[in-house]
Amino acid sequence: MKEIDIIKLLKLVADDAQLSHEQLAVMLGVTVREISDTIAGLEQKGIIRGYKALIDWDKTGHNLVSARIEIKVTPKATMGFEEIAYTISQFPEVETCYLMSGGYDLGLTVTGKSFKDVALFVAQRLAPLDSVESTATHFVLKTYKQGGVMTYGEETDEREGA
Repeated sequence: MKEIDIIKLLKLVADDAQLSHEQLAVMLGVTVREISDTIAGLEQKGIIRGYKALIDWDKTGHNLVSARIEIKVTPKATMGFEEIAYTISQFPEVETCYLMSGGYDLGLTVTGKSFKDVALFVAQRLAPLDSVESTATHFVLKTYKQGGVMTYGEETDEREGA
């Protein structure tokens, strides 16, 4: 019986979470039962944290605004960056929160219904937090690649060639 290459399995699932256990078994040369048991174990251990579709919201007519926010914070003596990162991560507008190296401490991806919604989130909810020293907001104007998937070049701009 061949042992499952966990890293290869994880890369396959990360690239396409819709692959069936049967397809994964064929690709890795193992049984469907081995794939099912391995994936269940990886989910139970928290290695596979969830499955999510990449949505092109622009094509749905449901317009959303995204922004990258850089934050400088004062870490707490007892918890370091953990407490403020956890607090910020609880806001529903926050899609991602990373501890960063370099010129700022935390990097966020935030989504709102409008530029104003994102600006108000920063001004009224994020900036007033005790540990937050400063923020820099960068609005996303166009997405070219998301989650490893190219989103650019699928359609032509009507203004091109005019």
